[in-house]
Amino acid sequence: MKKIISLLFVFAGLTVLAQTDQDPKAKAILDDLSKTTKNYKTITADFAFVMTNKDKKQLEKWAGKAQIKGQKFRMEIPGNTIVCDGKTIWNYNKDAKEVTIKNFEASSDDQLNPAKIFTMYETGFKYKYDKDEKCGASTCSVIDLYPSVKPEKKKFHTIKLYVDKVKKQVALVKMLMKDGGTTTYEVKTLKANAEIAETAFVFDTKGFKADQIIDERD
Repeated sequence: MKKIISLLFVFAGLTVLAQTDQDPKAKAILDDLSKTTKNYKTITADFAFVMTNKDKKQLEKWAGKAQIKGQKFRMEIPGNTIVCDGKTIWNYNKDAKEVTIKNFEASSDDQLNPAKIFTMYETGFKYKYDKDEKCGASTCSVIDLYPSVKPEKKKFHTIKLYVDKVKKQVALVKMLMKDGGTTTYEVKTLKANAEIAETAFVFDTKGFKADQIIDERD
């Protein structure tokens, strides 16, 4: 499970970079995507995760759900429920029956923020338009993203971002790893601006014993 979460952290560890010397066609597509995404008050998404090695052998496959409202989010992934109210983040490990509580820092490189999946292209990358390609029943523009901040420390060399040409939404994120493997996040469904109760972003620890709660807040 640590491996699953650490892979998601990739999207959170980006440093702001001025957008210069970029492919103008890719920039126009990403600008439209950014404008659309920033108009969403909430996002509810179902996504699929697949990891393969250099021989295309499938190593992991699972499905997850996410609810996002600004810096608040709730994620359900195999074995874990992760909840954040914008100030505190709770990670409930279902197998261990333990809850880890930490202070949430949106700018931290070490904390999960699923919203980054939909906005990670905005900082820390050079980008180039590759091609248009069918994504199920839709057609996507494929943008290649190359890390421009400490690329030698990244586990991937390229991210292929698939943008639905009609909906202006992220449909697929494919990470090409330096070891030859591939890590893919596919957005199966995305619903914008749905009402989400504030209680979704708070984890209730009532009913847990003291030794089941690991409070790492300052």
